[in-house]
Amino acid sequence: MTSIMQVKIYGNNLEGEIPYDITTSWNQMVFLDISINKFSGSFPPPIYNFTSLQYLSISDNYFTGPLRPDLGELLPNLLELNMGRNLLKGAIPATLSNISTLQMLAIDNNTLTGSIPPSFGKLRHLRYLALRYNSLGSHSFGDVEFLGGLTNCTQLEVLTVAGNRLGGHLPASIANLSINLRGLNLGKNFISGSIPHDIGRLVNLQTLGLQENQLKGLLPTSIGKLLQLGTLDLSSNSLSGEIPSSIGNNSRLDKLKLFNNSFEGTIPLSLGNCTLLRFLWIGSNRLDGPIPWEIMGTQSLVELDVSGNSLTGYLPKDVGRLGNLVTLAAADNKLSGKIPPSLGNCLPMVTLFLQGNYFDGAIPDIRGLKGLKRVDFSRNSLSGSIPGYFSDFSSLEYLNLSVNNFEGNLPTEGKFRNTTIVSVFGNKNLCGGIKGFKLKPCFTETQRRRSKHHFLLNKAVIGVSGSIALLLLLFVVFVLLRWFRKGKKNHITNNPTPSTLEVFHEKISYGEIRNATDGFSLSNMIGSGSFGTVFKALFPADNKVVAVKVLNMQIRGAMKSFMAECESLKNIRHRNLVKLLTACSSIDFQGNEFRALVYEFMSNGSLDMWLHPGEVEEIFRPSRTLTLLERLNIGIDVASMLDYLHVHCHEPIAHCDIKPSNVLLDDDFTAHVSDFGLARLLLKFDQESFFNQLSSAGVRGTIGYAAPEYGMGGQPTIHGDVYSFGVLLLEMFTGKRPTNELFGGNFTLNSYTKSALPERVLDVVDKSILQNGLKVGFPVVECLTLVLEVGLWCCEESPANRLATSEAKKELFSIRERFFKATRTARG
Repeated sequence: MTSIMQVKIYGNNLEGEIPYDITTSWNQMVFLDISINKFSGSFPPPIYNFTSLQYLSISDNYFTGPLRPDLGELLPNLLELNMGRNLLKGAIPATLSNISTLQMLAIDNNTLTGSIPPSFGKLRHLRYLALRYNSLGSHSFGDVEFLGGLTNCTQLEVLTVAGNRLGGHLPASIANLSINLRGLNLGKNFISGSIPHDIGRLVNLQTLGLQENQLKGLLPTSIGKLLQLGTLDLSSNSLSGEIPSSIGNNSRLDKLKLFNNSFEGTIPLSLGNCTLLRFLWIGSNRLDGPIPWEIMGTQSLVELDVSGNSLTGYLPKDVGRLGNLVTLAAADNKLSGKIPPSLGNCLPMVTLFLQGNYFDGAIPDIRGLKGLKRVDFSRNSLSGSIPGYFSDFSSLEYLNLSVNNFEGNLPTEGKFRNTTIVSVFGNKNLCGGIKGFKLKPCFTETQRRRSKHHFLLNKAVIGVSGSIALLLLLFVVFVLLRWFRKGKKNHITNNPTPSTLEVFHEKISYGEIRNATDGFSLSNMIGSGSFGTVFKALFPADNKVVAVKVLNMQIRGAMKSFMAECESLKNIRHRNLVKLLTACSSIDFQGNEFRALVYEFMSNGSLDMWLHPGEVEEIFRPSRTLTLLERLNIGIDVASMLDYLHVHCHEPIAHCDIKPSNVLLDDDFTAHVSDFGLARLLLKFDQESFFNQLSSAGVRGTIGYAAPEYGMGGQPTIHGDVYSFGVLLLEMFTGKRPTNELFGGNFTLNSYTKSALPERVLDVVDKSILQNGLKVGFPVVECLTLVLEVGLWCCEESPANRLATSEAKKELFSIRERFFKATRTARG
């Protein structure tokens, strides 16, 4: 058996561990390929004795554990070493750089940690180095030091280290890598700096990937010197300036991905020279001007994405020349005019996104595009009737026609029988359809004439009766005003009663609070609200840090806020409520009225600062973002608290101001709801509260989070809290406030979210969730979709249709369990 020099047993589904007794039998082995099997265990120990090995491949198995540090000394004659797609961990043995003959090294798709040895520069014959998708690096400056050493590897053709944790500035020395380099991929790391101007020296480069890093600055014009370039991926960085016209020199380009940067200016006309281009993705930048008609001559185009810019003008009428186009995304620009009829010539079309523009007129005849799966024309000014041919599109999974000016009868056949596929809200002149769309009924011509006759008759009657009603209303208001003023003289609720404050066994004085906050120092201020300011305070007696809310008694309603908070919190206890420790009702050193509430301190601040860190001062800014699971747990915490207030208290309580800034997080990121200044005990009803409801012109709660019925003067209810909770859920998982400038009119956070479900859920979720080490797959997408659906259910326009907090809590619990189960199954 000692004469065996080659063994090839790849791709045979063999499993188990490599036996130890092969050592003496195969000690003259030169070529060993056991890849694409199901072998497990640590790196096969017998192999360390095969000192004559020149070719070794153990890729695509389940080998685990670290590699021996002396691996390079034990196998000194290797030409090729492939250990990719296993479960190896630990550091890359630096001794590999001692294998002077090594030409190919692949340890990709494992869980290796530590640094990439700079000594790899000693491998003068290295042609292929693949270390992608590990956990190499530490987000620090020295992580990319190895790139300088690799400039000595003059035969290097492929270098890929994408999908690691490499930090530091991109060194200018990458332009000095081997002239033979064909593939360079440093994407999906944490590399900063700018793209070297001399990148054009790598004239044989066919693939350049720097995507998903932290690069800034300009795209060098020398990029046009890479005449062999087929794929250029610079997406998801912070690159700025104009896209250089020299990009048109890269006539062999197949994929150009520049999306999610800050490029500005116009789309280069020279892109029309890239006649082999199949994928052009330049969305989510700051580009303006028209879509060049020159691009319409690139008949090889399969996907064209220019969405999320500020492009103006028309959609080119020659778009129909793109006979191979499968995806056209021009959403969220400033395009106008008619949608060109030639679009109907793009027969392979599957995805058509034109939402968020200024298109007008009717939808052209695109009945020939029978392969369409996803169509979005929402948020335009399209008019006319909705074409019935959509009902026959058998592949259609998503059709959004909302927020336009469509009119007439909505079709009721085929796809229009499914409200989860079709969305038509925000078209006030649309009628008919199935009941699920909740549109007004359509009238025949006879019914329309009869309706007009009744309208004229009723108009006269309403004019007379309206005048009488107005007089009665004025009389009632006059009587109530006199009654209230009289009663107010004898009412003492503006002073805290003993029963309200007696729950606090240990009162606290103004002087103690003043000292604990260092004279209400700005350095101790941690927030402010409608009725006061919150300070961090340290009471020396028990060395305890607390939060003190000092009310501004000059603001109308501050006293009522103080009383409401004391009254609401004095008898309730729940793990998800911020604990009210005591209160202060006193006078300050100038003799002015002073009121303060003392709470337990929450070290991780408010949910608001975690959802919108860019709006927080740098000193308070969180060092990371919330994970999907943390957000889900916070949602469950808030739902549990609301369920307690609404159902399990002695008297039901409506919080009336659920929003991220009122959700505080402790050391373990457990959520605690605060600020009961607007809370209402719902079973209490007296004349004063009745008058307050009648005379209050303000919306209860905060704009964007307050239920729509509050804007109509409705009384606080638990259903209003449910609405606010729904908005909170949507904000937590989309990262967008309900008051975001994106929203206006009928286009709200609710409709924005609803329009994306279920197919495009990843388009609307907070991208930081997906960048938090989470692998996007079925359990993640399903979890996000289900959570957003719960949020939408809570945000129903009609209070009666909203989910009860107990049901919302149950749904979120169930989603979390399904997510856990799915992820465990995926790992197993």
